[in-house]
Amino acid sequence: MKPVIVIAPKCNWLLHAAYLAQELLTTFSEYFKAVQLQPSEIARKFTIYINDVQVFDRTEAAGFIEIKTLKRLIRDYVNPNKPLGHSDKKM
Repeated sequence: MKPVIVIAPKCNWLLHAAYLAQELLTTFSEYFKAVQLQPSEIARKFTIYINDVQVFDRTEAAGFIEIKTLKRLIRDYVNPNKPLGHSDKKM
C-alpha cells in the first residue's frame, strides 16, 4: 500500500508547506497515495508525517528541514534504491 504524506503547518507556513508538497510530488509521485496539507492546531508547529508516523518536527529540529534532506528521508522510506541526483551528493 502506498504511503500518505501529511505536512501540517500553522497558517504562516502554508506557502512553505505547499512548496515542500510540490517538490515531493515532482520527485516521488508514483510512490505516494497522497501528499496532504493539514492545518496544525498548535501555533508555531510544522510537522511532517508518513502514514501517521511523525518524521519531522520544526520545534524539535530547531528550524526547517532542507528539501534535499527531506527528499532523502522520504526516499529511504518509499524506495531506498531510487537515485536523487544532485540531492544525493555530499556537500
